[in-house]
Amino acid sequence: MFDTPLLLAAAFVAGALNAVAGGGSFLTLPALVFTGVPPVVANATGTVALLPGYMAGAWGFREDMQPPPGLSMRAVVVLSLIGGAAGAALLLVTPDAIFRKVVPWLLLAATALFAFGPQLRQWAGSGHHSASPWKAGLGMLAVAGYGGYFNGGLGILLLALFGLLGQTQLNAMNGMKNLVSALLTAISVAIYAAGGIVLWQQALVMMVAATLGGYGGARLARRLPAPMLRWGIVATGLVMAGLFFWKQ
Repeated sequence: MFDTPLLLAAAFVAGALNAVAGGGSFLTLPALVFTGVPPVVANATGTVALLPGYMAGAWGFREDMQPPPGLSMRAVVVLSLIGGAAGAALLLVTPDAIFRKVVPWLLLAATALFAFGPQLRQWAGSGHHSASPWKAGLGMLAVAGYGGYFNGGLGILLLALFGLLGQTQLNAMNGMKNLVSALLTAISVAIYAAGGIVLWQQALVMMVAATLGGYGGARLARRLPAPMLRWGIVATGLVMAGLFFWKQ
């Protein structure tokens, strides 16, 4: 069938994009909806499919990983899990009709973050002092909550947050981005599964491709600048948001 090649291709490219700069949900969510999956279930299933890719991406950056100033590694782990759980719980109680209307706006917002990502990270990193631990923790908790609810644009939000906290090494930022994404996605997956909103057949098929894409993208990103893919991601986000607006 056409559905399986489409989902495999979307998951592979999504895994690579997430390892580099984020944006994988721009592909997995629309691909699943295109095959007839309801938006809330598609969001949960696509998130499940990308979990191994996040893990592979974090492993690919393992030499460079370090927590941002103001947060210990333990704090990053705990806040990622708490925020991811809260966002996933919110998705469970969101009616499908409401989520369908919210999706294109979320895609547009995430696309705007990508479009202005370099300026946002430059602004975030313009300060010469680190944020206080409680502000750093609040920021981490908020971004993790967003990621547990809707994965689109999570990568650029995390990169901007780490820049705001005073982190300057891009590879270290990418490593932590993938680690946080893996943690909050793992707890979200557990909650999605408990809520019965995961299509495991599609998720398992996409997991394989996302894992290969995630590891390959991480290793490639250590040699190539992430902005090379930015405008392609922006174009994809605009097209997908337009399609969701059109289908409403």
